[in-house]
Amino acid sequence: MALKTSIAIVDDHRLLAQALADLIQKFDNYEVRIVAENGRDLIRHLSQGDCPDIVLLDINMPEMDGFETAAYLKEHCPTCKVLALSMMDREENIVRMIRNGVRGYLLKGCRPAELRLALDDLRTKGYHYSEFMTTQLVRSLNPTENGTPAALFNLNDRELTFLKLACSELTYVEIADKMCVSARTVDGYRESVFMKMQVKTRVGMVLDAIRWGLVQL
Repeated sequence: MALKTSIAIVDDHRLLAQALADLIQKFDNYEVRIVAENGRDLIRHLSQGDCPDIVLLDINMPEMDGFETAAYLKEHCPTCKVLALSMMDREENIVRMIRNGVRGYLLKGCRPAELRLALDDLRTKGYHYSEFMTTQLVRSLNPTENGTPAALFNLNDRELTFLKLACSELTYVEIADKMCVSARTVDGYRESVFMKMQVKTRVGMVLDAIRWGLVQL
């Protein structure tokens, strides 16, 4: 009999965390081993045993939030596949979580079938990039034979500079300030890069930039 994929749930809303645990326990091939209230509580659990295969991680938590916890797991439990769960869909939060090693991002309002799909993707593929995150990400990616990734997308120097800054936590206004241009000019860079990379959101742009090696984490 195959070993079940171990799950940790980290969420300060106890009722929701327990409901998630009960739901996942009904899924074949999965078992919930840890239910923690925040990142610090998770670390306490981890000190008593092995790292779980998958961590379902809330973002807004007291003491040690999802951003800090994801960064900790990236460094200390690199084999853990982290799936962020949040009430928020702000692009800056998603980008920041992905930079901290998160392999997928779901809204808490998702259906049970979406959660099951995300867990299955993490178990079999190692990541889950849902339609919510981007419709453009999951491609068959191989090293390009057309020179650098920037050349593949036909990005000029200013567009590439914008792209690298957009892969940080900076807002578009702050990016304009860094590049010493107007917000309208940055809007132009964004529209051009979106078109050349065939993405529709900042999240899609960042994910593709990471996967194509345009930026380094």
